[in-house]
Amino acid sequence: MNFELTEEQLSIRDMVREFAREEIAPHIMEYDEAKKFPEHLIPKLAELGLLGVIFPEEYGGAGMGYMEYVLIVEELSAVDPSIGLTVAAHNSLGTNHIYTFGNEAQRKKFVTHLAQGKSLAAWALTEPCCGSDAASLKTTAVKKGNQWVLNGQKTFITNPNYADYVVVMARTNPEKGKKGISAFVVEKGTPGYTIGNPMNKLGTRASDTAELFFEDCAIPEENLLGNEGEGYKQALKILSGGRISIAAMSLGIARGAYEHTLKYALEREAFGQPIAHFQAVQFRLADMATEIEAARLLTYQAAWLADAGKDYSLAASMAKLYASELAVRVSDMAVQTFGGYGFIKEYPVEKFYRDSKIGTIGEGTSDIQRLVIARELIKRASAL
Repeated sequence: MNFELTEEQLSIRDMVREFAREEIAPHIMEYDEAKKFPEHLIPKLAELGLLGVIFPEEYGGAGMGYMEYVLIVEELSAVDPSIGLTVAAHNSLGTNHIYTFGNEAQRKKFVTHLAQGKSLAAWALTEPCCGSDAASLKTTAVKKGNQWVLNGQKTFITNPNYADYVVVMARTNPEKGKKGISAFVVEKGTPGYTIGNPMNKLGTRASDTAELFFEDCAIPEENLLGNEGEGYKQALKILSGGRISIAAMSLGIARGAYEHTLKYALEREAFGQPIAHFQAVQFRLADMATEIEAARLLTYQAAWLADAGKDYSLAASMAKLYASELAVRVSDMAVQTFGGYGFIKEYPVEKFYRDSKIGTIGEGTSDIQRLVIARELIKRASAL
């Protein structure tokens, strides 16, 4: 086992850390209060290769792996999880679905555009009726001549207002259940495709989240990804990679909250000494730091398995489950340590506290992760 990052990985980490601290940190509350993604960051993120992290250079990507990817998402999220989430959804969901299951023509047309950062990508699975029960989605796609006609609604979709392309899962054969779901690329501006107003959220408020509506939305048949009926199976694979993203984002949230708490504990005085000298605060700091390292190892393991071409679905679910719930615990301890100051917006832990909750919900709730983990454990035990 080698737990050391390479010189190149350290350089990438430091580059993103500097960018986040200089370009994002001074404006995080401005972005949060505006409830709007800072669109001017898109070309800057693209210039650093952060919108094409895991895609080959031949398609406009940076040609990096998942290890570098989790470092990038962590560093962004340690400053502003809204930006980390935006980059994560663009890379691991929308763009990655097209790259993984698209043909060569689709990769050249869509992936190259997205990996170069000419726009963001969106990915649409969840519906008002169906979150965790994604196999019951109601959006339909009916073949008419050389087109597919979509009708339905999606919700809680990330990046749609800044996406030229959105990957949409729709039911093409109602009689086949989850084997009757297919995936399509819908282009911005297509008649019948509209985007709802940005949602007013608890946290990650600068990350764009909205509903999508499809009303007799006709798209060309060549926008089908893979074969008809493979959409649900494709979505499960994409979600596994997405769970590495959420683990990395949650790791960044936890680390950011911890670093602010440690600094505050060393500066804040009570009863004539810094509160870091009190055992109750020391125990809290020790628990935070220890659990962050455990989450880091789980997340890095999942990334390493993905880069090695091994099955990483179990590791991704474990990392996502642990890191996301840890982010909630750590940000709660951070607010408690700050006391009254942790309850007001002038101090950053208030925002980490709000931002942390999305990790236990998005891309498979904690309950779903436990089901995925348990089923895989039982499957492996049964095979012995």
